[in-house]
Amino acid sequence: ALSSLVPLAAYFPDFLTPPLEGGTHGLRTGIDRVLATPRRRLRRELSLLSATGGRPWAGAELARGEVTALAALGANLRTYHREFMAPVWNRVDAATATDRALRTRALADGGTRALLDSLRPMAVWEPPVLTVDYPVERDLFLEGRGLLLVPSYFCWRRPITLADSDLRPVLIYPVDKAPSPPAASPTSLTRLLGPTRAALLHETAALTCATTSELAGAAGVSVPSASQQLAVLREGGLIASHRDGKRVLHAATPLGRRLLGDG
Repeated sequence: ALSSLVPLAAYFPDFLTPPLEGGTHGLRTGIDRVLATPRRRLRRELSLLSATGGRPWAGAELARGEVTALAALGANLRTYHREFMAPVWNRVDAATATDRALRTRALADGGTRALLDSLRPMAVWEPPVLTVDYPVERDLFLEGRGLLLVPSYFCWRRPITLADSDLRPVLIYPVDKAPSPPAASPTSLTRLLGPTRAALLHETAALTCATTSELAGAAGVSVPSASQQLAVLREGGLIASHRDGKRVLHAATPLGRRLLGDG
């Protein structure tokens, strides 16, 4: 039944992808926000879906926001997640987390320009315009609202955005779906990275989030040496770092944890 809400057509209802702002995310929150969609918006978007080739599931009942239709939609979403999403969710979560770590590093290292430049070739930043390899010709004016970047495992080939330009501007873009590398044994990891970098990666994962000096002490190396080797790990996407006042905090990325066998 859910397939009728997401047909192979030119339009996809925006209410199915609500913004998850603030600190509360997860399946329950997402479904609750879908089911809390105002009736006027349900009616408008389902009418548009029908006009563009779709066959709205539950028809008028869902468009009117009837309790039974919404409950059925919620049940179908939970079933779909359990049967199809949950078995691969670790892979999905790792891919998007790795992408966020890389974008965060680009932002920290070079600001907004570096962040937007990191989206090439999907998007090209030529101030004040971000040109995106979008499926259709379209202009979206931010008008001071900002742009939320959303990495997606299920976005295919090209970035997309919401159909309703009055909603918060977002750019949903595909992440790298390369298969995860097999976990390396301690011996092979040392041969691959060298003893100092292997020890630092291990301690970074073990401590969750630590300063350069803390990692240097844990790995038994000097602070300058640790700083240099952590930079190499960061450039390889195995750790992410950010400055907190006078100190720099480091954390292992999902890619780094998978290499250790923790992910």
